[in-house]
Formats: sequence, C-alpha cells, structure tokens
Amino acid sequence: MKIAIASDLFWPMINGISVFSKNLAEQMTARGHEVVVFAPSQTGEYYIEEIDGYRVVRLSSTNFPFYPNQTETLPEPRKIAGGRITVPRIYLHNGYRLSLLPILEIRKFCKENNFTPDVAHIQLQLFVGQAMIDYARRHNIPVVITNHSSPENLFDNLKMLAPLSPIINRTVLLYTKRFALQADYATMPTRQAIERHFKNPEKAKMPIEAVSNGIDLSRFTPTKPPKEFFKRFNLPHNLPIVMNIGRVDAEKHISTLVLAFNEALKNNKKAQLVIVGDGTDRQNLENLVYKLGISKNVHFMGTQLGEDLVNFHRAATVFVSASPTETQGIVFLEAAACGKPVIGVDVGAVKEICQDGVNGFLCETDNVYQIAESISKILDDKKLAKEFSKNGLEIIKKHDLNFTISKFEEIYNFVIEKKKQEPQNWFEKLKQKIKK
Repeated sequence: MKIAIASDLFWPMINGISVFSKNLAEQMTARGHEVVVFAPSQTGEYYIEEIDGYRVVRLSSTNFPFYPNQTETLPEPRKIAGGRITVPRIYLHNGYRLSLLPILEIRKFCKENNFTPDVAHIQLQLFVGQAMIDYARRHNIPVVITNHSSPENLFDNLKMLAPLSPIINRTVLLYTKRFALQADYATMPTRQAIERHFKNPEKAKMPIEAVSNGIDLSRFTPTKPPKEFFKRFNLPHNLPIVMNIGRVDAEKHISTLVLAFNEALKNNKKAQLVIVGDGTDRQNLENLVYKLGISKNVHFMGTQLGEDLVNFHRAATVFVSASPTETQGIVFLEAAACGKPVIGVDVGAVKEICQDGVNGFLCETDNVYQIAESISKILDDKKLAKEFSKNGLEIIKKHDLNFTISKFEEIYNFVIEKKKQEPQNWFEKLKQKIKK
C-alpha cells in the first residue's frame, strides 16, 4: 500500500516523535509498502531526499522563534557541481522549524510524482499534520492520527511563554482532542494518554486505541558494551552509573535528577551520573553541577546515535528520568529492553513501563529525596537490581516493534476498507443522510 506519514518533527530532530516516525517509515518500507514522509525542511528550502528506501519530502520551513535550540541537527554531506564535489551540509543549530503553508508543496509533490496515498498517518497536530488531513479529505483518503504529546511537552519550557503556560496547556489539550476527532482512527501510545484526552473514549465517533511506540528488541539487548566504548567516552567501567538519556530541556526536570544524584552521592560516593542528549537547559545544568561541586561525578555526553546510544543504555546501572510529561517515553522502553532497572515519575503513562516495585520505582514529581532514595536502593542492592532487570525484560516483550508495525498495518487495512464502503460523492452522501 501507499502510506503518507506527516510529521512536524522528523529526523534529524531527536525526540520521541521523530524516532517513532522514522521507525514506522523504515519498518513499513521493509515490509514492501511505498512510504513518503512529509516533514519540515532543515535548511528552510523545499527538497526531496531518500532515506533507507523511502522518500522524505522536506517542506519549506522557518525557525520557531520561541524554541531556537530544541536540539542539535546533524550535518550531512551533499554533492554540488553536478556531483563532482562533496561538501558537508552545515546546520547552525536552528532547532525546531515550522512549515507554515505546507499544503501547496504537498499537492505539488503528489501531482508531479503521481502519488495518491492509500492512507495518511499524522504524527503531530501542527501545520504539516493539518495540511495532510485537508489533502486527504479532499481526495477521500482515510486518516490515522497518533497523538504522542502532552501540551506540557510543548510549552512548559518556553521561557517567553511561561506566564501563559497553564492557559496554553488547557487550550492545547482541547485542541488536540478536537484534532483527533478528524481521524478515521486515532491512537495514542498508552491507555493513560487516551484517558487524559477523552473521558469516554468508547463514545468517540471514531475508534481510539492504545498502540505502543514499540522498541526494536533485536537492537536493544541486555549485553555489556565493549571496554573500548568506556575508554572512548572516558567513562569508568567498574563504577555504578546513573543514566539519563533524552532531550536536555526544562520540561524534562533534569535539574531534579541532578539534585537527587547529589543526595545519593552521600551513600555512593563513587557513583557517576551520565546525561546523554542536548537541549536548551544544558548550560543551566552544567552550572548547577559546578555549583554543587560534583563535576567529577557528572558527565554530559551530548547527542549520541546508533550503536553508541545502545551502548550508553547497556552501560547503565540504573536509568532515571524525572520528567512528568511523558506519553510513553521511548527511552524507558530502550532501557528496559537493555535489562536496566528504571526510575520514573508517578504521572501519566510512565507507570505502564516503569512498574513500582516490579522493575523499578515510581516517585512523586520533583521529590528530590524520594528519587535519591530510589537510586540508592538499586545501587546498594544487587539482588534487587537483578530482579528488576529480569522483570523489565518480561514487561518489554509486549512492546516489540514488530507488534507495533503489524498493528498499524491492521489499522491501515481497516480504515482503507471502511473508506471504500462510504459514499464517494455528495449525491451519495445526501442519500445516506436522508435514509438516516
């Protein structure tokens, strides 16, 4: 089938939505489907590229002024002078970009490339997502919408908008609900995420289902990283490591983790905190670490990808996130798949992966001492850590990426068949309304 994936966040942006969208595109392509991703350009200009067998239509974009350094983009080589010269494509850390009028370029691509999707899958409720819905409705294409975000994920760390954050969050929550109602089928990563948006999801006009983001269990495995890995990143291989991986932005509450780690150091003086990722809050965190006098125990590793990312998970003694805004948290899936005990915040959907007393601990939001105590319990009790690891590997089995992809194939086929049974023109629709 022909699948259009619309995502206002996509590679090389690094976050849960872009990771899931990339996994979805890769896996659907591997299963023989024709996939086209529509996403904002990282250069600002319209262009088309091919990644792992699928096309990415990069829509003209502009910087989002409130979010200038959401994450680092990645340089890619490009050819000029008719392919005779290869130069690096250098991005200036532009971060999050918006495509403000993408519908024109979506139409252009589909017309010029004779591409009529069988189904459109929307990943984020912004400009590209809405434009794809409008295009799909005009061409009678079924729409699947996946909502990955809580409003807090988007606005709580925008300093310029902070005073208006509560009002904005309530407005966006209502907007995301209404946005989802445009779908023929809606999904969210967890049941808790659905219940946050819909009081009675079973009464919605379209099916709503919890479908895990999924994790590639053939890639994230509970093995030890090679000693060369520790040497290359100047990390001790024989000391306990508290690991945090993800965007280094204010809404992730990493400052709470740093303070908790500082408390845990009183009982585990050789413990190391490793923070993998980049974002708007990194400088503030580095200043906090320096002020606390724990710079020798804290390592900022920046953005890591590929096998290095996997090995950072494997190097951990325990994975900890203090973020209260996760709709599922792909990093929790990755950590559990690598056999690591996990510590999270008892808010929202994290509890579906981090089960208190089973494969880790759940703590109150910003409770520094409770998080510190949880870290110490795992570092001090190897038997407990081993039990949590074993239980986590069992929990993660139902989040196999293969199951996720198969489920979306099933959903796609369902909405395609259902769309065929619907009236195809205004006259048939009128007759159907009269019959009702």
